[in-house]
Amino acid sequence: MSDKIHPTAVVDPKAELAADVEVGPFAVIGPQARIGAGTKVWHHATVWGNTSIGESCEVYPYASIGMQTQDLKYKGGSPGVRIGDRNIFREYVSINAATNDGECTEIGDDNYLLAYCHVGHCCKIGNHLIASNGATFAGHVVVEDYVGVGGGGTAIHQFCHIGQRSFIGGCSKVEQDIPPFMLGDGNPAKIRFFNKVGLERSGFTKEQMAAVKFIFKAFYREGLNRQQAVELVKGSEHADTEEVKAYVAFVEATERGITGGSK
Repeated sequence: MSDKIHPTAVVDPKAELAADVEVGPFAVIGPQARIGAGTKVWHHATVWGNTSIGESCEVYPYASIGMQTQDLKYKGGSPGVRIGDRNIFREYVSINAATNDGECTEIGDDNYLLAYCHVGHCCKIGNHLIASNGATFAGHVVVEDYVGVGGGGTAIHQFCHIGQRSFIGGCSKVEQDIPPFMLGDGNPAKIRFFNKVGLERSGFTKEQMAAVKFIFKAFYREGLNRQQAVELVKGSEHADTEEVKAYVAFVEATERGITGGSK
């Protein structure tokens, strides 16, 4: 056994661990687990089921990665969890396996889930998510890149889609899709503004900010219905920007509907 695996850890001999994986006291690693180079599983954490974790991740104490879905439709088989590189899962984070055989809950790279976050079955989490304490993602939630989610029990309804570079305030109840670049907050969540601070911190140019501000005004301040707002932005001077293209594609693909604006 590697000297990086504590003697009190329970690591199934069938598990596949890179040579430098560190496993702390009383951690449990199941027989189907695959863990990449440089990853650390802290004491009392659990990695179970058909789960793969990439390189340079950290699984903090009492986190539970890959346990069976809580979906009552589960009928057996070996659904799993696929996690990329450089992710951090703080204390008591739980990530459930998918529901159906052959399916996976997926998490990309460079995500940071703070204590008590939950990712439910069949979620698709992209890259660079920061989810604060107690944020919960119900089954089948899709989260695009560079999203921020406040804590305090923020809850995202199943099948919701969260757009790139959006932000959701703490203690929010998200029932419909949050479009790209927007800031949602409240119970139920409403679009309060565009994600101005987040976009500025990300290095958005003056031109990009102008495009996003125009999108926000068209959809949330002009009294237009969704199709009218789409036509307005498509016919504007910002129509060829990546921001407008991404936003329009998102709203045209929504299934749950777009979160409305505050009055």
